[in-house]
Amino acid sequence: MLTILAKLQGQFFNLMRIAIFIVMVWIGGLKAFQYEADGIVPFVANSPLMSFFYHNPSEYKDHKNKEGEMVQKNIEWNTQNGTYTFSYVLGSVIVIIGLLTLFGIFNNRLGLIGGLLTAGMAIVTLTFLITTPEVWVPNLGGDLPTPQHGFPYLSGAGRLVIKDIIMFAGGLIVASDCAKKLLND
Repeated sequence: MLTILAKLQGQFFNLMRIAIFIVMVWIGGLKAFQYEADGIVPFVANSPLMSFFYHNPSEYKDHKNKEGEMVQKNIEWNTQNGTYTFSYVLGSVIVIIGLLTLFGIFNNRLGLIGGLLTAGMAIVTLTFLITTPEVWVPNLGGDLPTPQHGFPYLSGAGRLVIKDIIMFAGGLIVASDCAKKLLND
């Protein structure tokens, strides 16, 4: 069994490329839909690295649509805020990163770029754990003797973000594989 696993390492690198591609294309593609664009607003609005893409990031809490909700006045605000335009551009960038990573199966230079961009994107996403209040369970009161809010209690948004540690590692793994092959050429 150990010999088989060792011999399949190159195929596992390609499996990681395919996995990154699937996640990036799926998530990037969803950025074209209103509910997904609405969903990233708290992350972008609170990020010092990204909030400048929105026209009025500090007002987002007054115009949030719940997932799947379609409140027309909120949609109009998000349209004027640049929410949807930013989401379309971000989605396109994410799909391109996924494609570059996948192309690492055939072209080491493209794969190296895709892997490094995957890792870089994951770092930016992980900063949301610091900048976005919505990643932690809020204090909604209650009478438990031990509070169960704030750090380390991740909300649904926080659980989504923390998984980018895996994308960071996967990006570096496939980038290092491509770098090794480039050095050996």
